[in-house]
Amino acid sequence: MINMNEETFYEGGPAKGDLIINLLASLTILGLPFTFAAIVRALWLRYKITNKRITINGGWFGKNKTQVSLSNIEEIRSIPRGFGSYGDMVLILNDGSKVEMKSLPLFREKQKFIEKNITKRAQTQNSKEFEGFATKS
Repeated sequence: MINMNEETFYEGGPAKGDLIINLLASLTILGLPFTFAAIVRALWLRYKITNKRITINGGWFGKNKTQVSLSNIEEIRSIPRGFGSYGDMVLILNDGSKVEMKSLPLFREKQKFIEKNITKRAQTQNSKEFEGFATKS
């Protein structure tokens, strides 16, 4: 069943800069593990961010799938990488668990979009809670 109210903001993979920087790091032996991780992310990591949920397909051959409803997100923390062109984001959920999003391109825009939609959903839920109750004059 397709939800018509769901608007896709971003659908794609990790930042290309992550792969480029880590390929350059492979010139040193110490950079090889980071390069391997960047190659795996480039091949199999995919994000989909909508106004209702975040879907992350990743892992070896893209077999792991994680979906998070925006209403379950309590806090977002992010850190720039790649000279600020991309970044990592951690979603802290209501139950205290954490979901990581690595090498997210234009992560500041995505964080603003998610925060805006979290606020909208919270306002909508609060207004529905009091629906049907009359105020006393």
